[in-house]
This record gives sequence, structure tokens and C-alpha cells, in this order.
Amino acid sequence: MPLALEGPLKDHPRLTREYFTVTRMIELYCKHNHQHPTLCNDCLSLLAFSKRRLERCIYGAEKPTCANCNVHCYKPDQRQQIREVMKWAGPRLLLKHPVLTIQHLIDDRKTAPEHPKKQRTLN
Repeated sequence: MPLALEGPLKDHPRLTREYFTVTRMIELYCKHNHQHPTLCNDCLSLLAFSKRRLERCIYGAEKPTCANCNVHCYKPDQRQQIREVMKWAGPRLLLKHPVLTIQHLIDDRKTAPEHPKKQRTLN
């Protein structure tokens, strides 16, 4: 069961779609690998962490996919967990949620924008 949307996720369709994509991947992974009908505590915790990272992303609605991002905001443990989830669930997502998968693949082709804190203002 996905967590409730609020703030930046609710206001930006791109971030909402990113959240639903990661939710579906974690659900697929947990159902198969942990044999839970709903998310187990570990997967629920990973989903909550992912949601917080999306809400606080410095790129906002211009967020690149994590693979193309210059900022690695996941803690090492969660980063390893989400990599494992994405590696397993990514190919299977195409069969279960083809539209989300295609949209994610299109987003993955875009390069990351310049880091917002590094942008210079012209005077």
C-alpha cells in the first residue's frame, strides 16, 4: 500500500509518477522475494525513505533518474537495497506496468540538469 502523497509529490506529476514507479518496483520485489501479501517492514521502510528523498530532491520536478543524478542522496545501506530492488523488479515492471516502464525509460535518456547550488547568476 503506497504512502499518502503530500507536498512536492502531490504538486508535480513527474515526481508523482517517479514515486508510483518506485512503489510498484518495491511491491513486486517484496511480494516475490519476501512472500508478503503487503509490504514487509523492511520494504515499507525503504519506500518511506525513497519518498522522503523524492520530496527533498534539490532538482524538484526537473529530477533526473537516480542513475543519471550527480547527487547521491541515498544512504549507502538504502542505496544498496534500492539497487537490488531495481535490478530485480525493473525487467518485470515492463510486464506488469508497461506505461510506467516506458515513461521511466524515456526519463532515463534525459541528462541531469546542472546542480542548482552550482548555477551562477549573471549580473
